[in-house]
Amino acid sequence: MVAAFFHRLTQAGTRLHVMHGNRDFLMGERFCAATGAQLLAEPTLADIGGERTLLMHGDTLCTDDLEYQNWRRTARSADWQHAFLKKSLAERRAAVHGLRERSKEVIQAKAAEIMDVNEDAVRQALRHSGATRLIHGHTHRVGHHRLKIDDRPCERWVLPDWYGRGGYLEIKDGRARLVRW
Repeated sequence: MVAAFFHRLTQAGTRLHVMHGNRDFLMGERFCAATGAQLLAEPTLADIGGERTLLMHGDTLCTDDLEYQNWRRTARSADWQHAFLKKSLAERRAAVHGLRERSKEVIQAKAAEIMDVNEDAVRQALRHSGATRLIHGHTHRVGHHRLKIDDRPCERWVLPDWYGRGGYLEIKDGRARLVRW
């Protein structure tokens, strides 16, 4: 259903770029071929509306959440993915269900600050990339944050998730604005 929608969108001339998130890190060539989307590396540096923009999923900025960072390294490893994909579809579905349930439990037990971005990690990412705008999701603490990096005015946009109210960032005529559905 989602792939068919994306396919119609790209066939109508819309350029579609996707980046791995929490649960779709196995998405790859087959998905892109079916949808016409281009998979972006993380991070991706792009000129958007005349602004040097850093695009990230955002989870790597949550450096205080050590348990999550360990899980991320495991789940993104070629060995783990290969072993997971060798399982039957029923086994994979059961594993995913178990992982989601475990994730809910873990999130309930963690302090909110641990699951948010680390400000030093944000500053380091902007400094290292030379970007003046950072766009990310993952934390889904929707907002627009202004900051200075080495006397450069910068901004960070946090995107909403797609499960709740949802939305996206529109950049038009060099101006960014958050659109919620």
